Amino acid sequence: MTVKEKISLFPHSPGVYRYYDAEGNVIYVGKAKDLHKRVAQYFVSPERLTRKTAVMVSKIADAQYSVVDSEADALLLENNLIKQYKPRYNILLKDSKTYPWICVSADEFPKVFLTRRFVRDGSRYFGPYSSAMHARNLLGLFSELYPLRSCKLKITAEAVLRKKFRPCLDFHIGRCRGCCVGGISVKEYNDNIEEIVRLLKGGGREMIRRLKEQMGEAAAALDFESAEEYRKKAALLEKHYGKSLIVNSVIGSVDVFSLVFDANEAFGNFMRLKDGAVVQSLNLGFKMNIEEEQSAVLGVFIGEIQSKFGDLSPEVIVPFLPDVEIGGIDFRIPVKGDKLALLELSMKNAKEMRFNALKQQEHTDPDEFRMKVMSELRDALGMKELPRHIECFDNSNIQGTNPVASCVVFRDAVPSKKDYRHFNIKTVVGPNDYASMKEIVNRRYSRMLREAPDDLPQLVVIDGGKGQLGSAYEALYELGIIDRLTVVGLAKRFEEIIRVGDPHPLFLDRNSQALKVMQHIRDEAHRFGITHHRNRRSKAQIKSALREIKGVGEKTEQRLIMHYGSVARIASASVQDLETLVGKELAGRIHDTLTEGKI
Repeated sequence: MTVKEKISLFPHSPGVYRYYDAEGNVIYVGKAKDLHKRVAQYFVSPERLTRKTAVMVSKIADAQYSVVDSEADALLLENNLIKQYKPRYNILLKDSKTYPWICVSADEFPKVFLTRRFVRDGSRYFGPYSSAMHARNLLGLFSELYPLRSCKLKITAEAVLRKKFRPCLDFHIGRCRGCCVGGISVKEYNDNIEEIVRLLKGGGREMIRRLKEQMGEAAAALDFESAEEYRKKAALLEKHYGKSLIVNSVIGSVDVFSLVFDANEAFGNFMRLKDGAVVQSLNLGFKMNIEEEQSAVLGVFIGEIQSKFGDLSPEVIVPFLPDVEIGGIDFRIPVKGDKLALLELSMKNAKEMRFNALKQQEHTDPDEFRMKVMSELRDALGMKELPRHIECFDNSNIQGTNPVASCVVFRDAVPSKKDYRHFNIKTVVGPNDYASMKEIVNRRYSRMLREAPDDLPQLVVIDGGKGQLGSAYEALYELGIIDRLTVVGLAKRFEEIIRVGDPHPLFLDRNSQALKVMQHIRDEAHRFGITHHRNRRSKAQIKSALREIKGVGEKTEQRLIMHYGSVARIASASVQDLETLVGKELAGRIHDTLTEGKI
């Protein structure tokens, strides 16, 4: 039986399907609300498949399925099978690190500690925590509220009665109540543990309210010692939760998912809120080996979170709907208010994760990093080609004096300094930035068309606003190459991208690598141009100082400057030293003129 014949027998039921190659390896695992319809899509219209998906379909030698009761069950089964088989073409988790958990052991006198191993021994686990520091801060809070044991002894009530243990230093300094020597009963100790569990489940606000009530009751009963204990605990909790992000207590308990996509990768953030406070936040990365819908990636993300954290909150905030429906779960896309602010906060975390991943890749795989940066810039500017060759122009002058311009070149997103060029403005009189820009763009690409017509840049960046951009556009249009490249302006004030014919500027993400490349090339053009302008001014000042002395010509000026380096050093030289270069009479004239300040 062929694969097509086999899938024609798939049922119209929710479930999970698996594709196998000729060697019997699982190459793809997928979930479906209707197995028959979903799997048939891969074979009914193959011309609609993307290139990578078509390659996967060509390798399918067998297909199998498992029927489940609901989409939610299919989501969890898919997640487990992907982890088991690690199929080549599935969305795979990029995070290989093990996140820390807070464990409450299953002992008669339970221990509370941080671990990265999840052992099913009856202990209770809370997490995982994306930040080990946050988990340690919680443990520090618990140790202040409830002095718990930190030892690894197997303490039981029977062992305590037999006086099997001796108290340790923690007992003597007040960090432990001494359950090993009967300093606290099993019930009281476990009552403390249950309060810790409630805190870990997000009940901090309720506990603060209850502690204040108990403080008032104790004070009314003149039990001031107990009232002080309740006050201290409430103050510690308020201090801790004051550091947590409080959005709005009216929001209650919700889960938030966000995703940021970058080519064949996705970066997601999950946040869980209890009583309006963020109690957990986790970042995960995903790699897509074939083209996947964004809703499918979100579905995989939700399945992974369910496998780590268990059931979701009844209300889940998402940027778009996932490809799965789960009974009892209300997926919402906010458009305003506090819930939209929550989604934006989660998105900010996902973008930060993407930024950090790119920064890390910049060091570990610079070639791949540069390709991503160029792809991001291409997509942001709506270009057809990768901007592998970028050139940027900048004008420099002070009140029209010594007008110059610079052209810097980036190849594969890094400076190519051997290709940098300076221009002295020749045809423009006075401070006219627009005409100067048109002149240098015309000169640059007229020469390039003559000498290297195949080396035209994909992107030309003009440092300036609409006027400078319009002048550059005119020059490129007159040369007949405006259709062969993209030209944009980069305004300094708001870092806005200006395009010819578009009345609305384009604002790139402040944290995007695309904007950083644009800023880098603009700043480099400005630096290169200013340096050249400064050198020209210096030469002009030297010329005016020495040429006004009778008998000093161009060659004499060059001889003096090469020997002394500056006019100031020439002025401080003795007549005898100057005689060795220019003769006795001229040496005296130069010395007298410079020292007397006649120029």
